[in-house]
Amino acid sequence: MKIGRQTTLRGQATVTGVGVHSGLPVNLTIGPASVDAGFIFVRTGLDGSDREVRAVAESVIATEFATVLGDRDGPLVSTAEHVLAALRGMGVDNATIEVDGPEVPIMDGSAAAFVAAIEQAGIVSQSAARRYIQVTKPVQVSIGDSFGELRPNASGFRAEVDIDFSIPVIGRQSYVIDLSAECFRREISRARTFGCVNDVARLWSAGFALGASFENTVVFDETRLLNAEGLRYADECVRHKVLDVIGDLALAGLPLLGTYRSVRGGHKLNHAVLTALLADRTAYRVVEAESARRPRAYAEVGSGSMVGGMVAPAYGPDVS
Repeated sequence: MKIGRQTTLRGQATVTGVGVHSGLPVNLTIGPASVDAGFIFVRTGLDGSDREVRAVAESVIATEFATVLGDRDGPLVSTAEHVLAALRGMGVDNATIEVDGPEVPIMDGSAAAFVAAIEQAGIVSQSAARRYIQVTKPVQVSIGDSFGELRPNASGFRAEVDIDFSIPVIGRQSYVIDLSAECFRREISRARTFGCVNDVARLWSAGFALGASFENTVVFDETRLLNAEGLRYADECVRHKVLDVIGDLALAGLPLLGTYRSVRGGHKLNHAVLTALLADRTAYRVVEAESARRPRAYAEVGSGSMVGGMVAPAYGPDVS
């Protein structure tokens, strides 16, 4: 594959699971897309023709318990964060994501099944140079005791994530990653969504999270982990927060060249920082890789407007 070129999938691959909120079975198929297409969700299984929606901020129509993407005719698909993280984390630029139900399947609560599907489909380079959003000056947002910022980093994307939970078994955790496909696959993709048993029970009683279980969620009470199999990493919670960051920032529409720092954050904070960046045209520029042989050389391209957005958590605003 030529580094510096846009990428898509060679073929299709399908995963089957349940929706975390509906508890109903759903099939998701990832496949190729054209140059500059980005990530396009195709909702099938509707009466009449299929409907498409781009994975960008302007397509987000609700974010209370999950990201809901839709159009002027209504909602199309929700809970998109993990498949978006897998595509961005594995270095895919353009892809279609067909879903035959109202939700992306939760699978095991991580992005591992989507990474496996991407590898099964195969990644191929395309004819056009990869484009990026390059952060050119720091942008900072504070919400209560949470703080987030994007700052320049011309060589790639770095995430620096700190969490601090009152539950002692989680407590304070930190993680830093310079994003690459190999690091994402090995260090981040298997980290599962997590929450407190009281939060899950409250959502169940409200008719949400009907598909949540110990098979797809790391669950804690006030003193201990409740999953019999234990954690996949000692710091699995902060690693999943990194996964969420990658999925949230995928809604920028292009990969980012910058460093994102999050302290006691969540999807709300990620959204706020990204939208603050894209609202300030002096804080970023759109660039493209100049050649496959010089992957860290970039040329500025036209100053068309960009859009950003957020991915909301499956179980609550600041848990997972």
